[in-house]
Amino acid sequence: MSIVILFITVWYLSLFAQTFFHHRYASHGAFTMSKGWERFFFIFTYITQGPHYMSPRAYAIMHRLHHAHTDTELDPHSPAFSSNLLSMMLRTRRFYCDVVEGKLQVEKRFMKNLPEWKGFDKWANSTPSRILWSVAYLTFFFIFATSWWMYLLLPVLLALGAFHGALINWFAHKYGYINFRLKNTSRNLLFIDVLMLGESYHNNHHKRPSAVNFGKRWHEIDPVYPIIRLMVWMRIIKLSKLSVAPAENIVHLHTDKH
Repeated sequence: MSIVILFITVWYLSLFAQTFFHHRYASHGAFTMSKGWERFFFIFTYITQGPHYMSPRAYAIMHRLHHAHTDTELDPHSPAFSSNLLSMMLRTRRFYCDVVEGKLQVEKRFMKNLPEWKGFDKWANSTPSRILWSVAYLTFFFIFATSWWMYLLLPVLLALGAFHGALINWFAHKYGYINFRLKNTSRNLLFIDVLMLGESYHNNHHKRPSAVNFGKRWHEIDPVYPIIRLMVWMRIIKLSKLSVAPAENIVHLHTDKH
């Protein structure tokens, strides 16, 4: 039971860090926060993502490239250029490593307003850090696992961020429904998204990249949106103008495209 509780807890907390900090804040600037709160969420991300920590800076660059070059060969994670889900994940990993290591030449327009904490980010993204987290997870499983099948969850936990990304980047460009006819293959994967915290409303997101609420229709509940409104009320964050602008007035924050 402890293993299942750990899996569910890490699934949602690490996903919250990704959609709130990496995606809506770092990639699209849907809201702003002070440098102190930014560093708090760096630490929160590290604690919740652990062995699958993703650099907010690298994630933001890759995601901006995804919006600018959707469904083309320059898209870091387009299923159109991979034969299967695993090959897309490996291709995305190569893009990520090239961004982190500075091997990928990135246009200046994708480098604006990125979250920066170089020393912390370097450690959190390092091999020793990932090894320590992996040992901690393995120890937890060794102590609390009561059946062999529970160990099948361990590799998923160790690479959970990649699984989260792959679920959307593969399936939400192949299956689902659309609210907006766009010049890309983005779709809304789930009618009610309690599994991906609003991330599966991918077609909506490609229409309004900087919108703070990923839901559009009455049944499209974005579980993160009420939390964001609470943080606004608590003055932890401040919504940007783009996040609440009418759809017809939206211009992408970092590119000229949706």
